[in-house]
Amino acid sequence: MDLRALRYFLAVADNGSFTAAANRLHIAQPAVSMAIRKLEEELELSLFHRHERRITLTDEGKILLPQARQIVQALADAELQMRELHELKQGEVRIGIPSMLGSYYFPPILMAFSYRYPHLRLSVVEAGTRQLQQMISAGEIDMGVIVADTPPEHLESRSFLRDQMMAIMPEDHPLAARQTISFAEFFAEDLVLFRKGYFHREVIDQLCHEHNFSPKIGFETNLLPLTKQIVKHGFGITTLLEMVIAEDTGLIARPFAQPVWLDLSIAWRQGGYLSRANQTFVDFLLQADNKQ
Repeated sequence: MDLRALRYFLAVADNGSFTAAANRLHIAQPAVSMAIRKLEEELELSLFHRHERRITLTDEGKILLPQARQIVQALADAELQMRELHELKQGEVRIGIPSMLGSYYFPPILMAFSYRYPHLRLSVVEAGTRQLQQMISAGEIDMGVIVADTPPEHLESRSFLRDQMMAIMPEDHPLAARQTISFAEFFAEDLVLFRKGYFHREVIDQLCHEHNFSPKIGFETNLLPLTKQIVKHGFGITTLLEMVIAEDTGLIARPFAQPVWLDLSIAWRQGGYLSRANQTFVDFLLQADNKQ
């Protein structure tokens, strides 16, 4: 079985068409079609349903898909290990971070890491924790931040942050005079929330599920500056880590009467090869957390 054909097979499966796969691979479309046809002839199986507008996997193709991913990823891991045996002096860390942490927790860590290891290149992607899990599994990033309460079996993780989610409101809000905020008081207000897939929203959804609340969502946005401006001008309240508003005048953080703790981990593929560059970053992150 030709490894190149497996790569082409994955590209077609991921993109849903031979043309899109060819564009992603930067090769001619007929080359992709020919390689897939030869692979099907070799296996004596049809791997794709060839519809007019979109290509979909057959049942046989669906069975091959995870095996092909494993084979291609294993080769990539082996190639990386061999390069590092030659004492590769350059490396790359591809990490996915949710926007809240990317804006307020990680910047000093990323800058300190770059200062200590100037030969290593950092590539940072912003996305929700659920999307980051998918990107790690697909090999699009090397590691990412996930919620530690339900780590997927296919990921290995290390906890690095435990912090309290707080109710955030204007300083002149009636609830600002309270030392703690009950869930009933919080959910009686208009809320400014992240979209689904981000840990900020998952905290809210979990609280609603556990306590039978229906949130009054006034605004949905993943833009933190916009969220803070909406709250500051009295159009709703939200919940964030206190670090997010530490330097903002006009906003105040109050803990919930029942504390809401957030546990986050850095994760990578279970059984996957963690390069020296990535292992160095994990160690640096964990050491930085211990010093805080």
